[in-house]
Parts: sequence; structure tokens; C-alpha cells
Amino acid sequence: MADSVNGATFLQSPLKSAQNVSSTSLSDIPWQNSPAQPKSRITVDHSTRTPGGSKKSEAEWKPRTSIPSILPPWEFARQCFLATYSSRLNPLALHPGEYKLLRDYITLPQVPIYLNIRNAILRLWTRNPLVGVTKEEAAGCARESRYFTLASIAHQWLIRQGYINFGCLDLPNTAGSIPRVKAKGGKRCTIVVIGAGMSGLGSARQLEGLIAQFGKHWTDQGEGPPKVIVLEGRGRIGGRVYSHPLREQHSDTLPAGLRNTAEMGAQIVTGFEHGNPMNIIIRGQLALHTYALKDNSILYDHDGTIVDKTQDVMVESLYNDILERASVFRNLSQPPRTVEVDRLQMQQGKEPADDGGETISELERTGKINTEADAQDQAKSQAPKQAAISTEKLTGRAYQIAGLGSRVPAAEAANTMGWSLVNGTPNTATITLQPPTDATNPGTLGDIMDDGLMQYQNMIHFSARDLRLYNWHHANLEYANSANVSQLSLTGWDQDLGNEFEGEHSEIVGGYSQVPRGLWQSPYPLDVRFRKKVMAINKDQESSRSTIVCQDGETFEADQIIISTPLGVLKSGAINFSPPLPDWKMGAIERLGFGLLNKVILVFEKPFWEEDRDMFGLLNDTEFSGSLYQKHYSSRRGRFYLFWNCIKTSGRPTLVALMAGDAAYQTEDEDNNSLIKEVTSRLSKMFAPKIVPLPSEVIVTRWNKDPFACGSYSYVGPRTRPGDYDAMAQPWGSIHFAGEATCGTHPATVHGAYLSGLRAASEVIEELLGPIAIPHPLVPPRSKTDTPLVAQGMKRKFSDPTIPQTSPAKGQVEAYEASIIGAILSTIGERPLKPAKQGVNPFLLYQKDHWYSCKAACDAEQQRKTNNPSAKASKTEIRVSLGNQWRNAPTEVRKPYLDQAQNSRDGVAASTADYKEKVKKWDEDAVRIREEFIEKNPLPGGAEKQFSGRTAIELGRVRPNRKMSGYGEGSEDEPA
Repeated sequence: MADSVNGATFLQSPLKSAQNVSSTSLSDIPWQNSPAQPKSRITVDHSTRTPGGSKKSEAEWKPRTSIPSILPPWEFARQCFLATYSSRLNPLALHPGEYKLLRDYITLPQVPIYLNIRNAILRLWTRNPLVGVTKEEAAGCARESRYFTLASIAHQWLIRQGYINFGCLDLPNTAGSIPRVKAKGGKRCTIVVIGAGMSGLGSARQLEGLIAQFGKHWTDQGEGPPKVIVLEGRGRIGGRVYSHPLREQHSDTLPAGLRNTAEMGAQIVTGFEHGNPMNIIIRGQLALHTYALKDNSILYDHDGTIVDKTQDVMVESLYNDILERASVFRNLSQPPRTVEVDRLQMQQGKEPADDGGETISELERTGKINTEADAQDQAKSQAPKQAAISTEKLTGRAYQIAGLGSRVPAAEAANTMGWSLVNGTPNTATITLQPPTDATNPGTLGDIMDDGLMQYQNMIHFSARDLRLYNWHHANLEYANSANVSQLSLTGWDQDLGNEFEGEHSEIVGGYSQVPRGLWQSPYPLDVRFRKKVMAINKDQESSRSTIVCQDGETFEADQIIISTPLGVLKSGAINFSPPLPDWKMGAIERLGFGLLNKVILVFEKPFWEEDRDMFGLLNDTEFSGSLYQKHYSSRRGRFYLFWNCIKTSGRPTLVALMAGDAAYQTEDEDNNSLIKEVTSRLSKMFAPKIVPLPSEVIVTRWNKDPFACGSYSYVGPRTRPGDYDAMAQPWGSIHFAGEATCGTHPATVHGAYLSGLRAASEVIEELLGPIAIPHPLVPPRSKTDTPLVAQGMKRKFSDPTIPQTSPAKGQVEAYEASIIGAILSTIGERPLKPAKQGVNPFLLYQKDHWYSCKAACDAEQQRKTNNPSAKASKTEIRVSLGNQWRNAPTEVRKPYLDQAQNSRDGVAASTADYKEKVKKWDEDAVRIREEFIEKNPLPGGAEKQFSGRTAIELGRVRPNRKMSGYGEGSEDEPA
């Protein structure tokens, strides 16, 4: 993860990085670790990648130019696997969209060839998302020139679907001048995007990039490239991503140029890894400052006492148990058709020697392959840990919902958790959950869980505090879903299960609004028209053009429309469609839930809470104090149930109190004074005997009353059908739909909204350009000039002067060793990484936070001394001044940095001990697997005996050089 102060960093200098191309984990992607470099010299592997791309014609392209020759095949394959997983794709299988596109043209042996090319293209992109991957670079991922068509198709598909070349980057425009003889009277398509939230801005920015990359298509036909217009009803961008500026701005509390803000809506990035597009945008392109949240929450009871950790663990275990037992009623989705290839062959970097044969569709027709079975196997092979848990979207609490239900009797499970059974309860006693059988009254998650809890209460000793704690977890789930658990579908409330991203939860320093602002302004401003509230969309059935009518009377003619308004706005009927939306669309709009959450934001002059604790929870009692009846807790459990400490991100002593479930609706109708009185009273009990003052500023969100939101985000209600999210996403002719409520895999999230914008842009481009053209045959037959890899994937024909010549004996040795390494890696994965040493110098931490304020003071002093208004202090002078400040700083100023340094050292010590234990086990397993492989696969003449040792990979010596060129060579405006 990038430094929480300095944000993301970028690829190192091309001249000094040629020997450092090996990588070992997500953290090894260069732009995540190295200092920012100018866009004029950016590299991948050996060739310089520049924003303008190559000027070579297609006839001059050469295969393998994007494949670094210094990497062993298995290491290159591993990097490609990593990049593909980091792009939400399976490196071993065709995406359903690719399968649908290619099934009539591609043969089974050509599938791994195509996947190798596609994965290599993704490797180029993830290693440097500041520059788009060009056609020539994509062609260089092919190992033979006759595979250029496969590379072209993979490149086009990845671009169109938004897997590469997306976000805030400047892409070369291929549009040419329009010859007068071809000009069609200034004809130009207009695309209108309604809504400037994350989905609307994401789709508009993606469309601008796609139009630039495919501009030649229109100019060759005598048309101007399409223009994109964004209509926004508010006077700002961002929608439900809104960082409200605080009344008092203290510029010295945050990095230069950032404002003190409070998050009214979206607040948390729920993990950057495993394909979150926000990783590319926030860290790879905008280089925003982020703060990684610590898992150090604490829970307070309603009277201010701290909840015992053991009791918290016991109640959470019970909560997970009931949730798991309820999960047996979930709808199980059927995986789509696809084709998966051999893992070991791909990991070893092999490709088939013969790529001919029947196409996939022909094999399916004759029953020689079954892609449905392949899809089932693929679903089973994907990360089991993701299929076993659902991570709450905001606080990161993981609730176990394996989907199998607990096979252990409830009494036995409770005993294992630490609960004491009521006298006379046998260890074989269990609970039985039965949902309603009445189709008109479908069961809800809340009803089933309340039933399960009541049955548990009859067999274990369960106190009032236990019940308050249990309902805190309910409130947490209600916040994640923006609805009371009694409104959540029993069969589909977690229909996005398994799509969670990985990594630490983070916040953006200075406000999440920097992300939509970046999409709006970078690399050039989008055409956003503010205060254009759309009242009606009139669709011409004959021409497919539509007229958009705004509240101020202005109209817009559009060939294509993307509607990115929240589901709540569509539910309210604020936009009149003529003709009306079809029943299949209206049905999905009505059945899907659109819930509510609210925040009470409190700004104080000084913090009275623990500044190093990022969040703390609060249990709620009922009006009937000490009640053991579950229903009594429903209406109040979400009131101020969680507080975020936002000092690090807002730059001011700020607490954000969350109002979840029924409490979110109560907030809409309560006045600010009563809310302030209640919350300060609760805080006074929690932090007694400290005096809790009145806040200097209070901001209360009321999203339900916002006419441009009408709520917070979508959820799966009892009447929601399994295909409703897909129906929401489906276009209606030339009218397309985006927004988190159209993204069934990642609903209720910022990244889900952005992904829906990429999908809508892809649909529009498909309408304008048509589908990707597939030639027949897809791969031409091999000619005498081609230089294929042999079946082992390790040797090349000696006629290729660009490849070091290897003797057949050495090639056989390398192939056998590659097979051993492949067997080890496929069985136990990569050798554990030694944890990196973290900066533990408290002065350097202090320096990062105060560099800019000290620089400003030193510059002013230098200008006073020299009487030169342009004078600047040197870095040495700034460092000396900072050193004096640090030495003379009072204890309370130095303490947070000293504590942070000590925590860092403690963390390194703990992770080092864990690493030693894991690596010992890995080494033992690697030796065992090597011996078993050699025994099962002997070589003629006993030659396998020479392979009894261990390679550098097994010894952990094949690691990238972590020294980044240029590090520490910042400008005079940057801290050292």
C-alpha cells in the first residue's frame, strides 16, 4: 500500500529499471511504490512508452517486444496472472463476454494463446496506468506475428470494456481531418449523460477516451467524432460523493492544497486490491493522499462502560452462526458459460505447438466439450475465502456466511463459542429456521435471525448487554445495506457475495470529492452543464433520437443517453419518460429497495477522545431498559452506533456519528439541536470524567430530502428478483442506465457506480461502432518465416536473432526445472515475502506533516532577508528549521510521532516472526513436492538426480531490486 501521507507513486526511470523487472506481489506494481516521474519518460520493460504511442506502421510491428527476455517464462506468467487478478479477470478463463465474442472463431488450443496475450496486455496496463496501452504494445505481447489478430481483438475488447486505458489519462486522438469529398454536412452524434456523480462522470470520461482512440472510425466516414454533454441538476459534481468544506480552514493541518472537509456521503475505500478500479484512479493516476484505517475499534455500552473484548467475540460468533444458518436459503447464481485452460501449462509459460482444430462452438455442438461444466469448475476453483465471507462495506467487519449452514448442533456450537447452556439443555439441541411459505409474504433476513436468536435464548444464558451487543451487529449490517434487517431479502440480501476487494480500508485525506473532481478535470475538463434538472425525456420511436427537457426550459437533442441518476430519483417519478419505460424496467425499479443512512458530523476545537483510534462503537438500550425482547431494539439500535475519528483526513478534530436503520429516517425529522444534545450527552458518558464541550460546527445529512438523491443506495428487498440488478442495467434502445443500482456485482459502493459507468460507455460505443470484427480464419496458418516456441515453451528456433540461442540439452534442463517450479507454485503458491522495513524515525514522520508550513515560513524569512519576493529557502535550511522545531516541540506534539514509530517497530517485529514461521513451513513443503515430482517423473539415465537441490525461487532470492531510481531526488517543493 502506498504511503498514507505521500499517496501513490509511479514507475521508475526507464534507464535504471531494466534489471528490476521481476515482481512478487501486488505491492511490487511499480506505480504503487516508486516516486512520481514525468509522463515524458515512462517505461514498461525495455521499450519507452510515451503518451503519443509509437509511430511505426503495423507492417513494422514485431512479436515479443512487450515480453522481457530477461524474465524466465514462469516468472513472466506469474506477473501476468497477478495483473489479471488485479483487473477482476480470471487468468485461466475467457470472460463470458470474450467467450461470446470468440466461440465461433477460436479453437481450443488457441484459447491459452489468446489468454497469454490478454494477460500480458493487462500486465502492461497495471504496471503503468499513466499511459494507455497502444496497439503496437499489444501486438508485442504475441509470440508470433500471426497472432497479431488475437492481440488486436484482446486489445480492443479490453479497451471497450474498460479494463485498460480508463480513468484520468490523456489518450492519443486517432481522428483525422475530414476530406471535403467525404464530409457529410457537419453530421455529428451527441451523447448526453444525465448526472455528474461517479457513474455519470465515469461514463463521460470513458466515452471521451474511447472516442479519441476510435476517432478515425468517424472521420474516415466524413463525420465529426461524437460530442459528450453531462447534465447535472446540482451546482456541484460528485452526487452522493460530497466532501463538505468546514467553516474554519486550517491550511497547516493537511498537505498543501487540501481543504478541511467532512464526508457527507461516501467515505471509505473498501480495499484497493484484487481489481478495485479506484486503485488505478486514486493511487495510480491522481496520486491522492490516503489514510489506511487501523483495526483498533472499541465498543462502549450505553452507560459509557467499555464492552469486554471476550464478550464481544462471543456475541459476534453467535451472530455469525445465526447468519450462516440463515444463509442456506440464499439464491445460488449459475455461473456463465466459459472455457478454462490448464493452470500448470499457463504457469510455466507454455503454449501449444499446434493451434489448429475445431472451434469451441463446433466442439460444443458435437458434445466434445461442455462449457457449462467448465464454468462450474471455474466457480469452484476461485478463491474459497471470498466465497465464505461477506465483508461489511463500511467498517470491514467480516460476517461468516459460507452458504452451507452450520452442520453442528446449536448447543454444541454455543458451547464451543464459550456460552454456558441453560440447565437441562443437551449438547445435541439445535435450532430450526423456517421461512414463510406464503409467496405474497416472503421472509426477511431480520425475521429469520430474530427467530434464530429467540431459539438460542432458550438454551444459553443471554444477558441484556449481550442483546445490546447483538443489536450493534444488526445496526452494522443495516448501515451496510441502508435498510433495517427486517426489510432485507432472505434469499438475496448478499447477492454480491464473493466480489469484495482486498486490502486495508482507507480514507482519502482532504476529501473523497477529489476523485469525481479528477474525473471531471483530468486530463481536460468535461462539458458539464450545471443546474440542469431533467424533467422529461421524449424518445422518437422512428429516429431513435431523444429530446431532453430541463426545468429551466432548455432542451437537448441526443442520439444516445446515459441516465446515471440514483434509483431513488427513478422511483420518485421525477423524470417523465415518453413513451413510458417498459414494464420490465419499471418492475425492477419498483422491486429493488433504495434505503437511507445519515450522519451527524461534529467538529470540535480540541479532541477529547483517543486520537489514534479510528473508530469506536456505541451500544443502544431500549425504552424498556434491560429488555430481553429482541423487537424492542429495532428502532433505536442504529442511533449514533458508530463514530469515525476523522482527524487524519479532515485536518480538524472531527467525529462522524452514523445513523443506521430506523435511526436514519428519524434523523430526517429531528432538529439539529435535539441531535446535538443527545450525542454530546452520549459522548460525555463514554469519555467521563472528561468534559465534552459543544461542537463548534455541526453538519447533519438528510439524504432522503435531497431531490437529486431521494435516499442513499440500493438494497435487495423481499420482493426483489434475482435478475433485477441486470434488468436495471439493461438499455432501452438508445437510452442506457448507470449507477450503483445497476451494478449487481458491486452495489451500494463508489467503485460499483464507477464500474457501471464503464459498462454504460461500452454499450454506447458498441451502438456507434458495432461489434468487434472477427476475421476468418482467426489465426492464419504458420509460414516458414514464423519462429514458434516449441511445445515445452522453453526454446525458440535458432533463426530468430533476437533470442539468445540455447542448446537442446540446456533447453531440456530448463523445461524440467520449470515443471518442478510450476508444480511447487501451483500447489503451495509463492514463497512468503519478507516484510518490508517500515520507516520508524519519528522526526521524519513529523517532517512529512510540517514540511510545507515550515517551507512557507523559511521562504518568507529568505524573502525578508534578501528583499526579493521570489526568493526560496533551500532544502537544507528547511531541514535545519524543522530539526529545531522538533527538538523544541512540547511533549504532546512529539508523542503521536513517537507512538507511531514505536507501533511501526512493533508491527515489523510481529510480522517478521510470522514470516519466519510461514517460510519454514513453505520450504519444507517445497522440498517434499520437488522430491515427489522427481520420483513420479524420472528422466532417462537418472538425469533427474541433478535436480535434487533448490532453485533461487525456492530460496526466496528471485526478488525485485527495491531501490528505486530517482528516490529522494524531489524538487525544492517536496519533503526529502
